[in-house]
Order: sequence, then C-alpha cells, then structure tokens
Amino acid sequence: MAVAGSTTVFADLSMDVGRWHVSFVDEGARLALAHADGAAKVEGPLRFEGPAAVTGAGVGKDSTMCEWRVVSPRDGVPNRLALVDARDNVNGYIAFQQEGEGVSFLLYHRTAFAYEGTLTFDAAIRYRDDAYACSLTPVKGDRVLSVKSGPAVSLNDDALYSPSTDEALQMVGGRIVADHRLSAKLQIADDTANTLLFRVVKGWYKSRWVPYWRPLDRKRTPNAPTGWLSWNTYFDTAGSKENLDEARFAAKWFKPFGMEIWNIESWQDNSPHLPVSNYHNMNLETYAVQFPEGMKWLAGEIRKLGFKPGLWMAPFGTGSTNFYKAHTDWFLHDAAGKPIRCWNGRFTLDPTVPEAREHLKRIFDKASHDWGYEFFKIDGMSGRNHGYCAHLYERPEIRARFHDPSCPNPFELCVKAFREGIGDDRIFLACQGHFTGAEAAYADASRTGADIVHPNQPVKWSNILLQARCTVNQIFAHANVFWSDPDCMLVNQAALAREQAQVETTVVALPGQQTFAGDKLAELAPDRVKLVQQALPVCPTQPAKLFPQFGHLPVWDLHVARPFGDWHVVALFNWSDAEAHIGFGWDEIGEPKERRFVGWEFWGETYLGTLSGKMSVAVPPRSVRLVALQPQTGHPQFLTSDRHITQGSVELSDQRWTNGTLVLSVETVGGFPQTIRIAVPEGYALKYAAAPGAKIATTTEHDGRILAVTLETENAATVLLSLNY
Repeated sequence: MAVAGSTTVFADLSMDVGRWHVSFVDEGARLALAHADGAAKVEGPLRFEGPAAVTGAGVGKDSTMCEWRVVSPRDGVPNRLALVDARDNVNGYIAFQQEGEGVSFLLYHRTAFAYEGTLTFDAAIRYRDDAYACSLTPVKGDRVLSVKSGPAVSLNDDALYSPSTDEALQMVGGRIVADHRLSAKLQIADDTANTLLFRVVKGWYKSRWVPYWRPLDRKRTPNAPTGWLSWNTYFDTAGSKENLDEARFAAKWFKPFGMEIWNIESWQDNSPHLPVSNYHNMNLETYAVQFPEGMKWLAGEIRKLGFKPGLWMAPFGTGSTNFYKAHTDWFLHDAAGKPIRCWNGRFTLDPTVPEAREHLKRIFDKASHDWGYEFFKIDGMSGRNHGYCAHLYERPEIRARFHDPSCPNPFELCVKAFREGIGDDRIFLACQGHFTGAEAAYADASRTGADIVHPNQPVKWSNILLQARCTVNQIFAHANVFWSDPDCMLVNQAALAREQAQVETTVVALPGQQTFAGDKLAELAPDRVKLVQQALPVCPTQPAKLFPQFGHLPVWDLHVARPFGDWHVVALFNWSDAEAHIGFGWDEIGEPKERRFVGWEFWGETYLGTLSGKMSVAVPPRSVRLVALQPQTGHPQFLTSDRHITQGSVELSDQRWTNGTLVLSVETVGGFPQTIRIAVPEGYALKYAAAPGAKIATTTEHDGRILAVTLETENAATVLLSLNY
C-alpha cells in the first residue's frame, strides 16, 4: 500500500493460482486470467450491481439497485477482490482459488449481509486458432444429438475444443458467445450460481476413450468422404462390368452433386461367395471370372469417369492354402500345430513376424502406387466381431503363439503396416474400426456401425435402427478422431417405403458423416435418385457434445453458422410403430426462449410459420420430420432449399438485405434445377426477381407467405439472385 496525500492507493492484484496467473487492474476493473502455457487467456471488465444502501441490519430501505465498484483488496488478503458499495464500504468479495488444474472465483457477502446482487464478466477469450465452442458436460435426460457446421455457438456450450491439440478450455458458470467471448452473470445470493471456473483440459479424447489419438489429417481428407460401393446390393457378384455400368450412371447423376469415390469390393481370387475367410486376401490375386482385365485397368477406367478408385481389402489372414504353405511361419498355430482361423482367413497372420509385415506393406504399396487406388476400405478391424483379429490377438492362449509373444499390441503392427504401404496421400477407412483401438492413429475414417444389410437380404427397418443407434453412440468422435462412417445409405423403393428412405437419408447425411450410396443406382426411382443427390456433398460438421450418448434420441440438431447468419436443421424421429408427437424446447438446442424462428418442414414441404420457445409436430410411425429454423428477421429472407437436406449449408454462400433488396449467392449444379424458398412477411410485395446467367421461375405458395424461386444453369455456377421488394 502507498499513501499520496490523504488518498489511499491500493496495489493492483497479481498472483499465481496453480497453473494460472491472475491479474486485476483497478482502472476499468479489468480482470485477466492467463494459463501458464500461454495458449489460454480470458480478459475483461468486472461489473457488480447491488442494492443502493446496505446497513448493519442488511439491505436499507432504499432497495433500488446501483453499480458498485470492484477494487483490489483493502485488507491485505492477497487472493480476493473487494465489492465496494455506494457508501464506499466493502460489503462483499470475489475470492480466487485453485481447483485441481483450474482456477475459480467465488462471489460472496461480507459477514451475514444478505442482499441480492449480480456480478457480470464479459470477457474476450484468447485460445487456440482452431478451437470451437462445444460441451464437455453430459446432462441427465438429454434427448438431443447435436452437431455444428461452422462457428456456431450454443447456450449449452461450456468449452472451446482444439482438434489439432486434443485440448479444451472449459468454463463452468458462464457461457460462450460469438467470436470467442465469454458472458458470465454470477448471483451473490445463490450458491448454485456464484462461482466461475476455468480449466485447461489436456488430452480430452486421448486420456479417456482414444489412447491412440492423433490429429486428423485434413489435408488428406478435408471432409468426410463420399462415394459408392457394391457390397450391400450386389454382395459378391459385382465384377468390373457391373461396377463400370453403375459408375457411368453415377457420373451423370451424382458426381455433379459431390460423389467422389468408387470402391471395389469382393475382387480377390476365390471370392465368388462368402465366407470372407475363403478369400485370397494376402497376395493380390484377382478373381478373373468377374475382373478379367485386372484391377489396375479397372482403376484407370474408374478414374476416366471422374471418380477416385477405391479398394476393399481384409489382409489379416487368407483362405489360400498355397500362400499358407509357401509362408507357413507367417501364420499362427495352436498348441497342436494346427492353423488358427479368423473372420479374415482360414490362416491367421502373425504380425510379429517382420517378413509378414513387410509383405503387407508391399501389397498395399502395389495396390496404391502401381494399380492406382486412392481409397482403401480395410475390413476386420477391432470393433464388433469376436472373430476379428483385434479381439483374437488379445486372447491369452493366442498371445502365447506369436513369434514375439512380448509384443504389447500385434494388431497395431498390422494397422501401421497398412498405412505405410498405402502411403500418406491415400485415404484409409477402418471398416469395423473403433476409436478405442490403434486405428485412430492411422485411419482417416472408421466404419462405426454394423452392416446395414445382411448378405443377400434387403435393407430392413431393424438395420436402420441399429445404424441410428451406432451414430448416436459414436458421433462424438466424428471429425475430431476420424470421419464417422455409418455404412451405406440405401434408399431403394423395393425395400423401403419413402418415409423410411427419408429416415435413412437423414440418419446418414444430417450429421455430416461419410456418405456412400449402395443401391443399384440405375434402378432407383426418380424420387430416390433425388434423395441421394440431396445428401451430397457432405455438410462439414463437428460434434457439439464431446462425450458418448446412448439410445435412439428423438431429436437431432445441426446448428449451421456462416458469416451471414446461423440457423438450425432439426430432425424429429419417430422410432416407434405408432404415430407420436415429437418436439423440443429452445433450451434443448441451446437457444434463448425468446428467440423467434420461421420454420419449414423439408420432407413434406410444409411452412410452419413463426415459432418461439418450443415446437412439436406429429410424426407418423418409422418416420422423420426435418425442420429448418431460420431466425426471424422481419423482412423477406432465405427459408429453405430443396438442393440439400441441410437446407442452405452447401448451396447458400451469402445473404444480404439492402434497401429493400434481398440478394442471395447460390451455388448451382449444372443441368439440375433447384428451388429456393423465401419467407415473406406481411406488407412486402415482390417487384422483380433477377438471376443473371440462370433460368429463373417464381411462384407464390402458402397464401403468399412463401416465394418459391427455381434456378437452373447449364454448368455449375455461383448465381446472384436478387429479389426487390
């Protein structure tokens, strides 16, 4: 303390609390909390509002509220700030304390004074550049699967997570708002709302679920892959002819929408029918009956059609007796000397044999860099089947049979060899992979769900239910560990009613997962072709809740944020066999109850009008309703589009309202019309519509409240749609 004349000046607060440095400057009442590693800093002014008069008996007769001062300590206690009332008396404190690896501050009264008061801390957050707002805290009874596209912010967010470092800055007691800012309001008379906690959590995934976590290589895979594969319709009957026939159809109808990869399945020698254990999985022998020209030729033909060629492989074992006899010491044998079998082969690979691993590298190198395949779906990973090698290799009686029984994880040796063979420029999908296993260190994507169909059977409702449950349980690892693959999207009219096909499309595509079609494409009805188109390309997403969820959640929320605004696309699922009303409150999707939206139901093309606080709709059995919620602006605004199920996330690149004119920047697909719908409040009448470079047609719907604008261009283009009112 220093004395200057008759004025007492107290030193600004500066102290270390565990790994955090806390500093406070009286001028402007500015508080800063900085983490020792330099990545995290929270800084802003403190403001306290309390009663105008506090007496020895409590709150004075004048109960109006006024602003108090927050100042550095006046009594020499080093870890707290003082709350100074209108009479210049200290009548409360803000105390700082270490909470494990975090720092918190507590708001409390002096002695027994009981008065209401609010401390506001509006602060700027400096943290890692790639960090995004999310939640680290499960809530009992949560009914909502939540994903985000872009820098969306929710009232339910309590952290910023950095995908490149697997680190989070968690803030408990406040809320994150736009542009990496914190807004906290602490209540001095409420012991459930009087504390604010900050902590840096290192290894969020790695220390909990993903011991092999490493940053996802977004240069190699900027987004979840898209494509087609034959297995779920053709099973083991698709050869080069069938693949190319399908690819020619897809090149016209789906490639312009974003389909990228063409994956070849069941091509190995001795693969005319199951089981996989009979296939010659380890020596690149091709089943010549169905692939007479060879796999290198086929890769070239696929590439000519504009697709990246992909290859299914399962080389943890083989069904080839000749290959086994030539390399007997590469395989596992039981105590009696008999070969050990697995799902992948009648003879199971021993990856602790160095020569065996080198062979794996060679076959993948040849398939990648000689044959030219760019996507590898590698099956038999560590997820579900007890016959897969990740399970088999962990059994004590098997571990004793390895060439090197001291190896801690033989399965990882295989997965590492796969990646080294295919190279750093190829995409690796771990089929039946899992975030708990070594795949996370080497794969770009993981088939988290079970097979969407069983061999030689059509897709069934029970398959879709399982696919949805797997998505709910594992979407928290999507994009932060690897891209989630729920298995193919099947929508054919022979197996599924339209309502169920809409459920299937929504389950796969709304969360931004890997999206592969798997039907016989040329046999799809026009409305089913459109379902595939409306799922492409993948909307880039990240999970909003970074922890597993369970069961068939009825509400799935995609929160989209773009420079010109944010909106929600909410799926309301009825998983039951009877009609039900499915709804949610704004708090469940992290919105303030007073925010007003205009709504549109995508599948039924229904205008829902203005909504606030909550909503509910009737949903038929085994069906979904897909609702776009656009924040109400009070003037004509973009509402929806039939281009993509995320209703604006891939086709709308800008929206501006200036001097009575709505200007939309719309991405078109050459040769395919799309319809934009505008919500028009009362009092607005369209004067003219223009879209240079595009054919344009306008109609009014829903008693003039909706303007439908259909655009078509000869080639893919960015169209500026101007609507003057």
